Amino acid sequence: METEKKRNSFTGSIGFVLAAAGSAVGLGNIWRFPYLAAKDGGGMFLIVYIILALTFGFTLLITEVAIGRKTKQSPLTAYGKLHSKWKGLGVIACLVPVIILPYYCAIGGWVIKYLLVYLTGNGAQAAEDGYFTGFITSQAEPIVMLLVFLFAVAFVVFRGVNKGIESSSKVLMPILLVLVVIIAVFSLTISHTDEAGVTRTGLQGLGIYVIPSLQDMTLPRFLTILLDAMGQLFFSLSVAMGIMIAYGSYVHDDADIKKSINQIEFFDTAVAFLAGVMVIPAVFTFAGTEGMQASGPGLMFVTMPKVFLSMGWIGNVVGVLFFAMVLFAALTSAVSVMEAVVSSFMDEFHLSRTKAAAVETAIALAAGLIVCLGYNALYFELKLPNGATAQVLDVMDYASNNILMPLVAIGTCILIGWIVKPKTVIDEVEKTGTRMGRKKLYTVMIKFIAPVMLVILFLKSIGF
Repeated sequence: METEKKRNSFTGSIGFVLAAAGSAVGLGNIWRFPYLAAKDGGGMFLIVYIILALTFGFTLLITEVAIGRKTKQSPLTAYGKLHSKWKGLGVIACLVPVIILPYYCAIGGWVIKYLLVYLTGNGAQAAEDGYFTGFITSQAEPIVMLLVFLFAVAFVVFRGVNKGIESSSKVLMPILLVLVVIIAVFSLTISHTDEAGVTRTGLQGLGIYVIPSLQDMTLPRFLTILLDAMGQLFFSLSVAMGIMIAYGSYVHDDADIKKSINQIEFFDTAVAFLAGVMVIPAVFTFAGTEGMQASGPGLMFVTMPKVFLSMGWIGNVVGVLFFAMVLFAALTSAVSVMEAVVSSFMDEFHLSRTKAAAVETAIALAAGLIVCLGYNALYFELKLPNGATAQVLDVMDYASNNILMPLVAIGTCILIGWIVKPKTVIDEVEKTGTRMGRKKLYTVMIKFIAPVMLVILFLKSIGF
């Protein structure tokens, strides 16, 4: 079809920013950022994170968007177009979202389950010990929820860049931001007196979150904070997944991508910060400092339901708002992950969007079923190089996040910094007549600092 041959594009910069921000604002912001902030001295982690966002994050983000717009290709083919000998990096970049989508959709199904529980007024059940484990180890229900989430994501991608991705982002992102603000403000107003007569408030929890703790601040501890913040930023901005290259390829040539990158960074950092305001004061108020040690699925599906239960009748209402917000964040991120693969299939194999989306949906469904069954019929335990015990979902997450993504980012830095030179990206950013700020910083970051930091992060993530 002629319409399939002509590459679609975002109608304007707002559509691109909301779609890219929707990709960046995902589960990692909600279940990992608050935990790391609490673990790493609150405000000190925030300061380091913001500095890294303006340097390290900016470098990786603007590089991928510029690669996409310059080549007008998806991640699978873009690297080869920049340099014929670097096609292999595109294959790895495309493999990342192929691995991520199935387990992300499985988790998205868990979110739907919990939203339904709170919508039906049964939030107290979700707070019971063993409820979460009982749900994910059951055979039928997680698969049904996976199907609902996956087909919702596929529906958006099937509709294309404008009618699907851009239109859904313009609806979901404003709602998500409103929900985040409402829950964050509510978290600051609560107080609770425990059985020992100790009263804790949301504002006290906010203080733990934002006030830098310099106690026991040694060089090794600071380096831990630095690596934690860098790791969180790396995954939070959706770099090294092929997503920003795919989205960049849909950006008009006359768009100011530097301005758009700044807006995406702001959105992502603001929501990550507000996620902490939502979670840390509420968890501290009702569960004390011990409750703040939870992260990942444990924070969202075990700790938070117990917090909502402690709130009394209003906890069910907050639970509905919370899981609705999480669902919107998961949907916008999953859509971007699927689009990175679908656009790759379209460019490499010259498939129509319908066929490419159907193929990727089938792949994600098959792998997603294996993820769901990994908690029952296909259950196994494997020791990862970093010492963690894992089953199917954990293995897929480890392979994509700890191995492939750092390798893609390191390869991108080498290609742009030393092979095709930073001028390739700088010229792409400035071709609209807009001067690229932080130009010297960008050159130093892409050639020297970012690759070194990424190698250190990679070694740490594989347990070296």
